[in-house]
Amino acid sequence: MKKFLSTPFVSALAGGAVVALLSWVAIAAGWVEADNDSNDDPGVAPVALASPASESDDGDRLTINEIYNQAGPGVAFIEADRPQRQPQITPFGPDGGGGGTATGSGFVIDEDGRIITNAHVVSGADEISVKLEEDGESYEAELLGEDPSTDIAVIEIDAPDDAIHPIPLGDSGRVSVGDAVVAIGNPFGLDHTATAGIVSGIQREIQAPNGFTIRNAIQTDAPINPGNSGGPLLDARGRVIGVNSQIEAAGGRGNVGIGFAVPINTAREVAQQLIDEGEVQHAYLGISGADLTPELADVLNLDIDGGAIVQSVVEDSPADKAGIQAGDTEITIDGLPIGAGGDIIVAVDGERIDSMSDVIAAVDSKEPGDVLELTVLRDGEEKDIRVKLAERPENARQ
Repeated sequence: MKKFLSTPFVSALAGGAVVALLSWVAIAAGWVEADNDSNDDPGVAPVALASPASESDDGDRLTINEIYNQAGPGVAFIEADRPQRQPQITPFGPDGGGGGTATGSGFVIDEDGRIITNAHVVSGADEISVKLEEDGESYEAELLGEDPSTDIAVIEIDAPDDAIHPIPLGDSGRVSVGDAVVAIGNPFGLDHTATAGIVSGIQREIQAPNGFTIRNAIQTDAPINPGNSGGPLLDARGRVIGVNSQIEAAGGRGNVGIGFAVPINTAREVAQQLIDEGEVQHAYLGISGADLTPELADVLNLDIDGGAIVQSVVEDSPADKAGIQAGDTEITIDGLPIGAGGDIIVAVDGERIDSMSDVIAAVDSKEPGDVLELTVLRDGEEKDIRVKLAERPENARQ
C-alpha cells in the first residue's frame, strides 16, 4: 500500500477526554502543516522559547533517572474542563459530546510560564488548570492559541519564578532510528510517570484532529497512554525532540509499543506563531494524490517513473480554480483502487518531483497567497499551471 498511496497512520489520541480510532482520509497537498520541518539545521530558536542544543553542547548521555530529575520539574499536569455540548463527528470518530474534564500533559518552554501541549487536550475548554509538582499548587492557565492542523497549543500560567523550569528543546531533524528516548507525562492521571524506549521510526505521517496531515512525526516504543498527550519526548541528553500525541492500539485505549510525537521543530515554529499572533496560517492547494511508482507507471504505460497522480480535486479549491484535473477512471492494482486518467504532477516550481510527498513539502513551504507553478503531464504532453494558494479550511472535509 505504501508504494501507491500516501495515507496517514491509523492512530489514536493519546490523551484528552476521549480516545478513539482515526478514520481514513486521503492525504491532500496543502492539507498538511507548513511546519518546514526537515533535516536542515533550524538555526537559533526564537527568543521566547528555550534555546535548542547545538553540536558543541552535546555533552554526555544521561541515565533515565538523571533525565527524569532534570526535566521532571518542567512537565505539567493539565486538566481542561469542557462544557456540555452536542456530540460531533470528527476524523477520530464520534467524540461523544457532553462535558467533563480532559487530562493531559505539557512542558514549560520559557521563563514566562508558557507551556506547549496538544490542541486536543485543551480545545474547547472553559477552564484550564496546571500543576507542575505532584500534589503541588494548581495554577489557572490562559490559552494563548491552538493549531488543530499540527495538534499544538500554547497555554500560559502565572507562577512564582522558582516554580518555572523550562526544558531545553532539541532538534528533531537530527533524530535517528534507534536513539534512546524518555517520555514523561501523566498517563491515566498518574502524575509525572516516566517511560523509556527508542525511536522506532522517523518521517511518519499522522492525522491531526481536523483531518489534515502532520508530517515528520517521530514513532517510538516508549509506552504512551491516554494522559501522555502534550508531554515531552526527550532524547538521551534531556532535550525535547517531540510532543507525545497519539498511539496506535486496538480500541485506542492502551499502548502496544507504537506511539507518535509531533516533531519539536514543528512544535517550536507553531508555538512561536501562536505566541506572536495567536493563530497559525497554512497554505492550501486542495488535491489528494498517489505516488507514481515505476511499477504503476508501467501499468499505466507511462514513459516516466516518478511523480504524483492527482486522485481528486476539492471543489472551489485553488487547484480546482486553476484547472487541475483529477482521474476519472478507477483501476485496481494489488487490490488497491487507483484513480487514473487525471493530471500527473511531474515538477513543482521547475523542480522535478518523485512523489506526492514532494508536492506536500512544496505547499508546506508556501504561505496563503503565494503562487505555486505545477508542471503536469496531461494527454501525453507537459503543461505548466500556476496556482494561487489559499488559506487552509478549518477541517479536511470542507
